[in-house]
Amino acid sequence: MSFYQEQEFHKGFDFSLWRRLIGYLKSARRYLAWVVGSMVLSAGIDVVFPILNGYVIDHFVVPGSTSGMPGFIALYAGLMVLQAGNMYFHMVQAGKAEILMSSTVRTMAFDKLQRLSYNYFDHMPVGNIMARLTSDATRLGESVAWGLVDLVWGLLFMIFTMVSMLVIHFWLGLAVISVIPVLLLISSYFQRRILAGQRKVRRTNSMITSAFNEGILGAKTTKTLVREEANLGEFQQLTHRMYGASVKVAGLSALYMPLALLLGSVGTAIALHFGGTGVIAGTLTYGDLVVFMNYTTLFFEPVRELARVLADLQSSQAAAERVVSLIESEPQITDSEAIEKVYGDTFHPKRENWPEIHGEVTFEHVDFHYESGEKVLRDFSLEVPAGTSVALVGETGSGKSTIVNLVCRFYEPTKGRILIDGVDYRERSQLWLQSHLGYVLQSPHLFSGTVRDNIRYGRLDASDGEIERVAKLVNAHPFISRLEHGYDTEVGEGGSRLSTGEKQLISFARAILADPPIFVLDEATSSIDTETEMAIQHAIQEVLRGRTSFIVAHRLSTIQNADIILVIENGTIVEQGTHEALLQKKGHYYALYTQQFQLEAEKEILG
Repeated sequence: MSFYQEQEFHKGFDFSLWRRLIGYLKSARRYLAWVVGSMVLSAGIDVVFPILNGYVIDHFVVPGSTSGMPGFIALYAGLMVLQAGNMYFHMVQAGKAEILMSSTVRTMAFDKLQRLSYNYFDHMPVGNIMARLTSDATRLGESVAWGLVDLVWGLLFMIFTMVSMLVIHFWLGLAVISVIPVLLLISSYFQRRILAGQRKVRRTNSMITSAFNEGILGAKTTKTLVREEANLGEFQQLTHRMYGASVKVAGLSALYMPLALLLGSVGTAIALHFGGTGVIAGTLTYGDLVVFMNYTTLFFEPVRELARVLADLQSSQAAAERVVSLIESEPQITDSEAIEKVYGDTFHPKRENWPEIHGEVTFEHVDFHYESGEKVLRDFSLEVPAGTSVALVGETGSGKSTIVNLVCRFYEPTKGRILIDGVDYRERSQLWLQSHLGYVLQSPHLFSGTVRDNIRYGRLDASDGEIERVAKLVNAHPFISRLEHGYDTEVGEGGSRLSTGEKQLISFARAILADPPIFVLDEATSSIDTETEMAIQHAIQEVLRGRTSFIVAHRLSTIQNADIILVIENGTIVEQGTHEALLQKKGHYYALYTQQFQLEAEKEILG
């Protein structure tokens, strides 16, 4: 098992990141605004209570009088009821904000996944994407909604408290808040290290999710290769790494909190010492001393809370960085604004402006290399008239699949041009081209749902009669009819309830239903048995008649009727012609064909 190493982040606490994230969450802003407003009121009321306590001491306890007590009690009770109602209100709004934010982040991320180029999915494991859409999105909703509650309340309460202490007794207030710079230095030191640790935790969490995904999808391979013990050992290494990183972060947080508490105790001691001296000297009333003692006790409560929130936000920043990096990812293959204005984009196509595709495909001196830098195609030129079937053969890694991926514009040439009907396909929209393609993969993918649903994905407005017609065309109708519920049988996740051959037949039917002028078969028959291959071979010939088709072939027996056969080697065409003409040359194709023929003959003899 191999585990993907994702993008590294190294910044400290990044306010711009959070600002961008909040900017994306416009739908939650109303709830967040209510949360902030309720926290302003809550902090104000919390600051008033110690003042009321001091008032009790100076006006009722010290003079031994109860004059005005009922009105005071009514005021105190009213403030408590108002605070309780405010707490209920802000908890409801924060809960709504949390749910809406998580939902919005997931929707935006999924929307971006629909727009990203094919190559993004080439290097990004499914488990990593899943982690960003699930645990990271949930973490963000919780941290922003509830972290905002605590952050706003803590900051406002501290500001209101400092102002109140300075107003009551300037020098004593200044002495109490003198510990804050020390606290800020300690916080800065610890938060940098906590953030670095949390980033490692989130990265490892993604790798664990990817390992789960690979383990589930590759269960059969694991069993047949007896890889259980090795896989477990590799997975345990990941969990140990996660454990070590998590323990380190927990240790830093555990050390940070007592230090914050210690500084709070120092502030309380300062207030008690200098405040008590002021009472003895007559420069401070007993009520003011009580107010200060309450404030110093309460003042460091939000300090501790802010320390916790900042630690949590540091942790969540690692999740935010990963989610925002997905949302802000840009597809490598894009249409220009001018093209989108005429032809529309993925979600807003202007089909009325789309020109008809006849299917003529031309490669003009095309070079191509992947991000790794390895050149796959070199000065590749090819003219394919409309309605021509082109078969691509060659050794693994010769560039066959790259050629068809370029035809489909999953990638674009790094040099040269590809023309569709004489026009550079970059002068048309991606959706225009890909809406006129039929693509059948070596490993067919079915979506959860019924057989009928999966075939209908080829054209959503197709009738049941049309679905059955294409199923009969590819000889899928007989096996579908034998299923328990026929066309309404559930195929299972990824088509798990069907055989590979049955999934491939449905995949063929789905592609044919779209009636595309350009067809691509990327080793589409290599994963099915010989009997099933023979069953659909005639159907393929019927379907491809009059269409431009590119067939990447593993079994050379399936391409004998192709109009052009290209033998590809190291990204160049080394032979070109019909099946008969290439056999007569007795070159590369002849060697491949005879070798494969001998291997198949030996298999038949061995039974």
